[in-house]
Amino acid sequence: MTAVQRRSAILRIASMATLPLICSRAAQAAGPKVDEADPVAKSLGYKDDTHTVDDKKFPKHATTQTCSNCQLFQGGPKDALGGCALFAGKQVAGTGWCSAWTKKTG
Repeated sequence: MTAVQRRSAILRIASMATLPLICSRAAQAAGPKVDEADPVAKSLGYKDDTHTVDDKKFPKHATTQTCSNCQLFQGGPKDALGGCALFAGKQVAGTGWCSAWTKKTG
């Protein structure tokens, strides 16, 4: 076996070893959408649309705060839905909001 063949074989093995990790992460982010009536969602004041949040109940809320610009959001900035660290296996609306909102950095 030549050095090039060995290197190629090692790269294939390394790629196969990381595939389950990539697939499980994609499957986790592609779960069902969070229901606003879900107990965890209710406890966090989650709403699918940031414009429907009760500002009297959540005085620190601003309509510019959305799931898509939250540190916990696992989707892209323009994604309609994406995973959230607080709702394992479920997706939140990119336009949504909850009381755990934390400004995305970087």
